[in-house]
Amino acid sequence: MEQEININTKTGDSYYSHDFFKKTNKNVQCNVKEEIEIKEELLETNEDTLLFINELKMNQESTQIIESEKKYKFSNKINIQNHSRACSEEKTNQQSHDEKSFSNKSNNKGQKRTHNEEKLHKCNQRDKAFSQTYNLTSHLKTHTEEETHQCTQCAKAFSKKGSLIKHQRTHTGEKPHQCNQCDKAFSEKSSLINHIRTHTGEKPHKCNQCNTAFSHKCNLIKHLRTHTGEKPHQCNQCDKAFSQKSNLIIHIRTHTGEKPHKCNQCDKAFSEKSSLISHLRTHTGEKPHKCNKCDMACSEKSYLINHIRTHTGEKPHQCNQCDKAFSQKSSLISHLRTHTGEKPYKCKQCDMAFSDKRDIIKHLRTHTGEKPHKCNQCDMAFSQKSNLIRHLRIHTGEKPHQCSQCDKAFSEKCHLIKHVRTHTGEKPHKCNKCNQACSQKYDLIKHLRTHTGEKPHQCNQCDKAFSVKSSLIKHLRTHSGEAT
Repeated sequence: MEQEININTKTGDSYYSHDFFKKTNKNVQCNVKEEIEIKEELLETNEDTLLFINELKMNQESTQIIESEKKYKFSNKINIQNHSRACSEEKTNQQSHDEKSFSNKSNNKGQKRTHNEEKLHKCNQRDKAFSQTYNLTSHLKTHTEEETHQCTQCAKAFSKKGSLIKHQRTHTGEKPHQCNQCDKAFSEKSSLINHIRTHTGEKPHKCNQCNTAFSHKCNLIKHLRTHTGEKPHQCNQCDKAFSQKSNLIIHIRTHTGEKPHKCNQCDKAFSEKSSLISHLRTHTGEKPHKCNKCDMACSEKSYLINHIRTHTGEKPHQCNQCDKAFSQKSSLISHLRTHTGEKPYKCKQCDMAFSDKRDIIKHLRTHTGEKPHKCNQCDMAFSQKSNLIRHLRIHTGEKPHQCSQCDKAFSEKCHLIKHVRTHTGEKPHKCNKCNQACSQKYDLIKHLRTHTGEKPHQCNQCDKAFSVKSSLIKHLRTHSGEAT
């Protein structure tokens, strides 16, 4: 009985008899990609048919080997050996620095250079060098400006196709690299790798001059500049230079006046994004920075740092001309002006000038009459917050300034200082015309009038004038008939 064998290929199903294969089996071509499936339709297959089936399978295997050898051609024996290892996944070149191994010696040499930081391939147009040939080839394209890969959505072009693919994601918003530990996704694989380190805490980039380590290589490069003092980013409009490009960009805005960060709730704009974030909190009232020693909360981290020093007493900002120290840098800058005499804040309505910006703000209110600090228990209002605080103590009776030598207490610190001098006998205010010294500044002012003859307190009912206000009050009683 003639038995049929089914040979199923991608081109279709064909049915051939056993005798047909006997006659034409020399002309059968078996392609590697073809799927040959032989079905034995009858359980009782004769011995000749089984022999034929086995012979056909062997022919297929030998054909596959021939086809694979035809696919790759090599010019020398070394390349054949490397190719064979790649197929067999044999990796004989072991790298001693880590657990990596390689199928050929050249790859092993390249890996050694990454550990030894050996860079043999030098660019002939710049001072850059690379450990691998393909890295140099990629770099050279940046000089030839061979930008063959054009973006279809904008005018940008790239020398590498991979760079174009990454760029196109800025148009499409595609983020194919998903973090498996949170819901964040990234457009570039390198960004994902850096992000994963926030979960693992890995910091592979170590400083060779101190113990600091970083998760990002760019942060290590920036850090190294604190050791070398290098400032490669130079301003083209002045002599200033910066260690980081971002600082240069912000600095250039002081020349251009550019303020790209605009508030969406008012008309203010800022040159730095961080300044905009701080400003927005004036609208929202958000105070995310909380003190762990009291209930104080601040809108900015720098404010919290300054506040914590009121608990610790830390004063890291030291004057280099005297022994005074300050908790805030701004206070030190203002103090230094007492040595230099500099008064950069000038009033536009009079000749007054001030060393501290806060002082000119207070002074301007004497011209405008503005009193923004209002008492919530009476109708009084004040131009300065400190005056309001002192006034509130009249209502509360609070006397926070306690004398350490007796049981007296005062609502204002200046009153305590004056009182303490009654214990110490200190008289710091000295007359420059005689040997007189006073414990209070006001007493010295009154004394100086005995030398100058100044009488600023004028009677409004006669032509008499007095050097001291108390003398004027006594004199006014002579007009009113009030008993003295």
